[in-house]
Amino acid sequence: MSQTAVRPAPKAAAANPGISRALTLLLAVATGAIAANLYYAQPLLDVIARSLGTSTGTAGVIVTVTQLGFAFGLVFVLPLADILRRRSLLTGLLVVDAAALAAVGVAPGIAVALIAFAALGLANVAAQVLVPAAAQLANDEQRGRTVATVISGLLTGMLLARTVAGVVTQLVGWRPLFIGAAVLMVVVNLVLRRALHGLDGAPAQRVGYGEVLRSTVRIYRTNSAVRVRSAYGALGFAAFSVFWSTAALQLSRAPFHYSPAVIGLFGLLGAAGATAANLTGRVRKHTHPMPTAVAIALIGVSYAVLLLAGNTLGGIIAGVLILDIGVQGLHVLNQRVIYDVDAAARNRVNSIYMTFYFVGGAIGSALASALWSQAGWAGICLTGLGVTALAAVLWAATAFRGRRAVAAAH
Repeated sequence: MSQTAVRPAPKAAAANPGISRALTLLLAVATGAIAANLYYAQPLLDVIARSLGTSTGTAGVIVTVTQLGFAFGLVFVLPLADILRRRSLLTGLLVVDAAALAAVGVAPGIAVALIAFAALGLANVAAQVLVPAAAQLANDEQRGRTVATVISGLLTGMLLARTVAGVVTQLVGWRPLFIGAAVLMVVVNLVLRRALHGLDGAPAQRVGYGEVLRSTVRIYRTNSAVRVRSAYGALGFAAFSVFWSTAALQLSRAPFHYSPAVIGLFGLLGAAGATAANLTGRVRKHTHPMPTAVAIALIGVSYAVLLLAGNTLGGIIAGVLILDIGVQGLHVLNQRVIYDVDAAARNRVNSIYMTFYFVGGAIGSALASALWSQAGWAGICLTGLGVTALAAVLWAATAFRGRRAVAAAH
């Protein structure tokens, strides 16, 4: 991979005392708790539809409006973290997040619920503010491990949200689930407000909102590392979404016939994969092509296992573990590279990357939904292998190009 476009962080960062282990773990837990908010509703659409007196088809729009709100936040809100006081922005986003969750919990009908879910999606970019914040607080030696730990927390929250939603809803109902999540966001906000005093300084750049959006586009156009890693992110999350969009369908039919509660427990396997992927943060040469190649290879191996042994419990478990380690390892490598691009523009760079990441996941989900009825499980696995092949082609093209550039420079 050519890294000629990467700009190291300013030398002043060398004086950075770093981030404590306790604060790193706090940020990981907080990021996971915030990220989970986007996924509580997904396994509950039928329950919510019956409670609000609407059809499951209409309730399915909940996922769409939440995703649209999140996408809007990634593009138009997240870059603000480079020009506003981050702690103040984070506080405001979490206030909106808590209010939206509470509104969902008391919604009298589907119209109010949809508005609340859209606001929830937008405000939930707070999690994406925390990851660059952790990178800023860490010194150069800590940054890889710190980013990996916080991302592992984020991914664990995403994966466990469905399990938590199913268990809590079965015990006390879906409305208390969202009210409880709102209370949790208030607590998280208060704790982070106190803990992140290191982010209270004035922003590094004093520019207008229009200029910050234009500069985000310029960063993408002029920086090859951002473009390539954004493409990796899109392909990685597409591969992830191809499986998880249809996993419940595969596990609910023969030979498994698992109930929704049991299917939700498979999210625990994903959490184990997220924890294992934290080791990626210890890789020293994260810009070298080989760690990326290993992550892509793991994704391919996972789909080969799922294709050949996807009708057995052992095959599903092995496939899920390998897939999550590969996808999340690639994600950590991507973010470690992009956070080295420009310390003063980390939120804009993250906005670019996460927008591509999100779009890739949406495309993967759409492909899986379309192919399931036509080609079944084999078609899903072959699609995953196809996405992996595209990532391998991208790796080969960029890795060899980088080597040629190095050779030419000598």
